[in-house]
Amino acid sequence: MTVKSSLLFAYRLVFPRTDKSSSARRSLSGALVCIGISLVPLIVVLTVSNGMIQGMTERIIGLSSSHLEAFIPRMADEASSSAKLEAFASYMAETEGVTAAYPEVNAAALAAGSSYRTGVQVRAVQPEIFFCNNSFRSLLKIVAGSYENFKSGTKSAVVGQKTAELLGITQGSSFRIITAAAGKDGNIYPRTALFTVAAVVSSGYQELDSMWVFIPLDTSYSVIKPGTGQYCVLMETADAFSPDIVRIQRKCEDAAGYSASIYRWDELNQSEYENFSSTKVMLVFIMLLIVLVASVNISSSLVMLVMERRREIAIMKSLGGTSGGITFSFLLTGMAAGCGGVFIGLPFGLACAVNVNKIVHFLEKVVNSAADFVYLLEGHSPSAFIHINLMDPAYYLTEIPVTVPFKDLAVIVISTIFLSLVMSVIPAYKAGREKPLETLRKV
Repeated sequence: MTVKSSLLFAYRLVFPRTDKSSSARRSLSGALVCIGISLVPLIVVLTVSNGMIQGMTERIIGLSSSHLEAFIPRMADEASSSAKLEAFASYMAETEGVTAAYPEVNAAALAAGSSYRTGVQVRAVQPEIFFCNNSFRSLLKIVAGSYENFKSGTKSAVVGQKTAELLGITQGSSFRIITAAAGKDGNIYPRTALFTVAAVVSSGYQELDSMWVFIPLDTSYSVIKPGTGQYCVLMETADAFSPDIVRIQRKCEDAAGYSASIYRWDELNQSEYENFSSTKVMLVFIMLLIVLVASVNISSSLVMLVMERRREIAIMKSLGGTSGGITFSFLLTGMAAGCGGVFIGLPFGLACAVNVNKIVHFLEKVVNSAADFVYLLEGHSPSAFIHINLMDPAYYLTEIPVTVPFKDLAVIVISTIFLSLVMSVIPAYKAGREKPLETLRKV
């Protein structure tokens, strides 16, 4: 039995000449559709998780730890004044592989508005970082105000959106930052400073920026007692994911000497990055199980097709058809069903993935409209209704970055076709083992 005849038989199994109704072909078509439907959520989950992880990682690297971060001992001379800290940052910026360096002082503090208090992370930075740093410029969205009033030597502040909402402040509002300072008697006393809000910002990832309060670097030394904050220099390279970053880290360690300890972003955020990766793997694994279940339908459909075509198989074998040729034909039929499922599911999945933000917003409107209607039926006041967020901004990005992972999609396509082929092996083998004499006697 030639390959050409096996291909022709496989073609006739999928597209028979007769219009006679066939339960097996209907079952095979159903299996094809099931595979296509199961691929849609898999593609959406893969695209969304990739976009989420990329967006979160981009914000963690660009706005928090940078590519490399130098931690300076609190009592070191480089941390004794803003001028010396800036000079050390300029010195580190000259290291081979470092494209920019920004000094920063971090400290935990208490922020107090007119009627509410909350813990914050004070980040003292140079005002020009909001204009010179690409990540700060592109990833931080101004909700209210502007950076123009955030100047050196002023008691101005740039506040994270969540903190601003809690304190009930906006552009032009005043609030207090309360830090701890040791007195001459050794006791701890609060140190209070009044600041004016220059701008309210959001990175789109509330878990990262909810407690941020930016103040000018030189102002921080009058607010944060020297030796109580964390003194560091954020350093950027050409590519945070380049293997060359390890070499640059060593160069920076040599340049800093005993003045600072240098860490890469993946060392500082190892737990978050591993959590992102493991979550993505688990989601994709669950979706692949759905595709596997859908592929099982191919096996049952081919069993029915073998039973329906036993007479044709017997006649072909009587005319010289081989077991291997028959088996090959049914394997091709199962694989064709898998390919058909891919051709159905892939475009629909990509269409849903590309428009996932619109779909989420639409579903959110529907859910809130239904919940609001039920709320009114129960006799509650409309003003007391709390908006329902399908993507809670406290844990997710407010806007999902859509990036199509073509390499991952290629793996999914190949895996789906391979699963379809594997599920076709047993019924195809049984079709090849059919005995023509026994079959023809029963006809």
